[in-house]
Amino acid sequence: MDNVITVRDLRVLDGRKTLVGPVTFELPGGSTTGLCGPSGAGKSTVLRALVDLLPHGLTRDGDVEVQGQAIRYGKGDSALRSTVVLVPQTPVVFGGSILDNALFGLRHLVRASRAEMRDRVEQALREAGLWNEVSGRLDSPAQALSNGQRQRLCLARALALEPAALLLDEPTSALDERSRDTVEESVAALRGNRTVLLVSHDPAQVQRLCDRTVSLEHPETLALSAAAA
Repeated sequence: MDNVITVRDLRVLDGRKTLVGPVTFELPGGSTTGLCGPSGAGKSTVLRALVDLLPHGLTRDGDVEVQGQAIRYGKGDSALRSTVVLVPQTPVVFGGSILDNALFGLRHLVRASRAEMRDRVEQALREAGLWNEVSGRLDSPAQALSNGQRQRLCLARALALEPAALLLDEPTSALDERSRDTVEESVAALRGNRTVLLVSHDPAQVQRLCDRTVSLEHPETLALSAAAA
């Protein structure tokens, strides 16, 4: 199985001070990998480092390859933004319709016909487990969706870009139990089809959803038990 992302000795620095790392891991194609560690270990920071969205003043070093190509950060590369996509902890829903929100990334990062974009959005909404709930009201305000639906809409917006890898940062931490279960079902359905790096504070959720883990305390890749795979 080819690796979609390869990370070697990645560190995040504040000046000369190392805040996170070094961490080394690989994301094989179609795998779901849990990024684990105690609160404050820098799990979300690693995700942001991978997509060049670190807070001002922080830098990174180490090597990152995406589909065998070394990433050169700081170039404003829109191709990276559509190849490795971060879905943040808090769902970001813009003003406008459900369809407008689902199309947002495509309109800004991909050149495609209107028909192709609409087809990709429908497929993404299906993959995120949201199509049956919104197909008859795509022109309705996205702000009217529940929190769980908003999180799945953000997932669909990312999937519409057909990324090489999805980075999910605590995708259910702000949800009630029922909404959490629905989002988990959508993430579980991606296994084997999408390459996912998942940050979660919940070890049981990692066990349910992930094939393998990377620990920031002991940053080597570990396979989970066969029962969890």
